[in-house]
Amino acid sequence: MYTTAVERPEDLDEVEELYDMAFAPGRTALSSYRLRDGVPPVAPLCRLARDEAGTLVAAIRYWPVKIDGFDVLLLGPVAVHPVTQGAGLGGRLIRESLATAAELGFERVLLVGDPPYYMRFGFFHLDGVIMPPPTNPARVQGLELKPGSWDGVRGEVVRAA
Repeated sequence: MYTTAVERPEDLDEVEELYDMAFAPGRTALSSYRLRDGVPPVAPLCRLARDEAGTLVAAIRYWPVKIDGFDVLLLGPVAVHPVTQGAGLGGRLIRESLATAAELGFERVLLVGDPPYYMRFGFFHLDGVIMPPPTNPARVQGLELKPGSWDGVRGEVVRAA
């Protein structure tokens, strides 16, 4: 049995440890981290999953970014502890957080990730959206929380001020 909740400030160190475990040691050198540096995450969308013992087993975060003046949510990272991979926790956090984002009035979500995995949540390849290098353009994907919200949104992804 797993429970989910919004991430709290006191969870920060534990979440960072999970991300360190789930991703390569150089994860903070990825281009998406340059968009997050010095920008607080979108707190109501950052969620955690814990097991019955209270151990953190999954986490997801979102960040504000801009594309040609448009507000965009940058999803990621999402991480699942190796011992609980395959339990559906990543998908659960994605679905829950996207539902909350829609309820809060966000219109569009961006991520860099594995297309076959994220397609099941409605993500699609974005043409004309440019992440900072080095990013494989085939992995840049978007999701419309409001129909048509990606129409005409093109350009370089930049940090939200």
